[in-house]
This record gives sequence, C-alpha cells and structure tokens, in this order.
Amino acid sequence: MRNTIAFIQHYLNARRRGRWSDRSSFERWREKRVVRHLALVRKHSAFYRDWWGTIPVSQWRTFPLIDKTVMMEHFDRLNTAGITKAQAFAIANAAEGSRNFKLALGEITVGLSSGTSGNRGLFLVDGRERASWAGAVLGKMLPGSILSRTSIAFFLRANSNLYESVRSKRLSFVFYDLLVPMADQLDSLESQQPDVIVAPPSVLRRLSEAIRSGKLDIRPRRVISVAEVLDPLDRDYIERAFGQLVHQIYQCTEGFLGCTCSYGTLHLNEDLVYIEKENVPGRSKTFVPIVTDFSRTTQPIVRYRLNDLLTESERPCPCGSPFTAIERIEGRCDDIFFAAGNDSDSELVTVYPDFVTRAIIGSSDAIQQYRVVQTALDKWTVELEMLEEQRSWAEERVRLSIAALCERLRCRMPELEFADYGSPSGVTKLRRVERRFQL
Repeated sequence: MRNTIAFIQHYLNARRRGRWSDRSSFERWREKRVVRHLALVRKHSAFYRDWWGTIPVSQWRTFPLIDKTVMMEHFDRLNTAGITKAQAFAIANAAEGSRNFKLALGEITVGLSSGTSGNRGLFLVDGRERASWAGAVLGKMLPGSILSRTSIAFFLRANSNLYESVRSKRLSFVFYDLLVPMADQLDSLESQQPDVIVAPPSVLRRLSEAIRSGKLDIRPRRVISVAEVLDPLDRDYIERAFGQLVHQIYQCTEGFLGCTCSYGTLHLNEDLVYIEKENVPGRSKTFVPIVTDFSRTTQPIVRYRLNDLLTESERPCPCGSPFTAIERIEGRCDDIFFAAGNDSDSELVTVYPDFVTRAIIGSSDAIQQYRVVQTALDKWTVELEMLEEQRSWAEERVRLSIAALCERLRCRMPELEFADYGSPSGVTKLRRVERRFQL
C-alpha cells in the first residue's frame, strides 16, 4: 500500500505541471522539502552526519561537496540500508553476468552505472523509491493517460527492477539488450509495435536508418533519448526518420534529473532534485550541476557534483513551466579540449565540446556522422561518415572550420588526422567529442 500511494502521488504531481503559479512560490515549497529531508538524512546516514559536522541543515548550501570518488569510498556508511559495497557489487556483477536483472538484496534494487568516466558506480533504491520513480517518469513522459494501453520498448545496457516497476496490466514493457546484435532485434521490435521507444541516441540513429531503408516499419507515438548526449546532428536525423520530436530523459546514478516537455524543451526536474549551478568561467549560461535529491533516503545524494556541462536556455519555454529550461547537455567536463595559446607564455585555452560540435556540423552538409578525439595537446582525430566522392572536399571544409575556431579562441591549430567513422559496438556509449589525454 505504501508503494502504491507513492506511485500515485508522484504520478499525479508530475501530471500537474502548472501547480505552482510562479518561481518564488515553488522555491519556498522546495526549500522546506529539502531542509526536512536533510534532517532525516543526518539522522540515518552515519557518513553525512560526520561529513556535515555541526553545520545546521538550514545552512545546507555550505555542506561540503561529494562526488563519485567520495561516494564510493564511503558507500558502506553513506547508505542507510546497511549494505556494504562488497555486497552491492556482488549482486550487481551477478546480474550483469547472468543478464538476470531481477536479483536484489531483499527489497533493495542494486544498480551499476555504465562507468563512462572509468570507475563504475553503484546505486540503491528501495520499493517506495522505485514506485516514486516510476510514477514521476510516467507522469512526465507518457504520451497518454496511465489508464490507456501502452507498449514500451527499452533499449538499454542493462535491465533493472527500477525499469520493471513501470510494468502493469495496461503497460507492457519489453527490454532489448544492447549486447544482442541490432539485426536480431528488428523483427521483435516490429512485432511489438511499441507506442514508446526509449533508447540511447546511437541506437535511435540505427533504428532510423532501418526505417529509412525499409527494414523496419514502426510508428511509435513518442521517441525518447536516454544515456548519451543527444547531438544536434543525430536529433535532426532521428526526427526526420520518425516524423516527430525526439524527447529526452536526463538521468544518471544520482537521480531523475530532467526531461522534456510537450514542446521538446529539456527542463530540470526541480520538483524532485535541487540543482545548484557551478558557473563555467567565460560562459554565463553554462554550468556544472551540483545535485541534491530530496526524495531518496536509501542512498542519499546531497550536494553531489556531477561531471556534466549544461547550458541554460536564453528564452523561457512556451510551456510555462517554472523549472529551468536547458538548451543543451554539452557532455562531460572530462571531454573539454585544451589547446596551446598563440603566445608561448600564455595559459592553455579551453575548447568546450559544444565549440567542437558546432565547428564540425556547421562545416558541411555532407557529413552524416562524426567523432572528434583529442589524443594529445596538439593532435585531434576526426572521424567522418559521408559519401566517398565528397570526402576530400568535406575534410577541407572541416579543416577551415576548426582553423576559424582556433583563430577566434586565439589558440594554435591542432594537427588533424582524418579517419573513417566507426560506430560504437555493444554497450559502449557514443561520445561525439572525447578527450583521451591527461594534462
């Protein structure tokens, strides 16, 4: 009953997008929720009790930050379920190995993050939190009422009891394992005829190619991008193939952080998480999010610094939501490029992922797909997919575009090595812009 109430409450709250008349009334409501929640966290989490010392919860914005390294180092004392890191990894690795994702520790679901940054993270949620998550996701993202029959297709690296919690008599749910070759999944997907498809952009791109080539005939009512940065080039291709807006869910180990409204604008889920903005030097609208989830108690997330770069929209969304509108998730801080300044004694110049993206896709309409990898301070590898007869011309256009970017940033032009585009395989996340060297 407790879980059912949590599901219904979060579903109804998510459907009532306009329940706050203005931003100030929303912020007063949220502040009370955060302070009340953190008082409970202090009581039940030994790690946070020590980490915060004597700082009162009313001054919670002065609590020291945590990140993945701190969370994993203190995992045993941070979570409130008495689960050790060794126990959690054992159950998560067993599920990964067997592909049986129903394994759990009692009512606690254990999940494993994909580890893009090189170190894998754990997350724990109990039954109430699973129900709350399901209610919030369905309320915000389901194209129709929960009372209507809806078929959902999930393409993900791993299934989870968290995702299975959306299943009901009226909601059918099919998990498509990314370890299974896409060619072997198309017949099942066409037979399912899903109303909703949830998948990473790289998978949506391949489904789009199958639709355009006549190998797949599906007509979902909603297409949702997850798990990877949705590049403008991919967004355009997918939207043309499916004939509709591509929606997004911004979610990670640290919570259900954002999703799109009916206009396709990505909004932060500020009714579920408090996101402080760590400003990026020289870019007034770009920030690194610091997350406090004021609903999770099994594994509390308080002032957790993510490694993402978000750019806030310049204009309010026509949907009227008081929640912050995001123009673009640029990528990871780890994927910021650096270049030598024009002067020998100058500091290194920062080249943000969005700068690289715009330089590439703005250089030539012939480019169908791309990746840019910085392998050294002065070397970039540029992978391009296009018709072979257009390659030399397009490569020259890319070279000129990057030269113009470097001139604008007053940095030295890197040595460019061009190569054929290689699609990521299996569960490897697509990163259009990636830095592979350490400063």
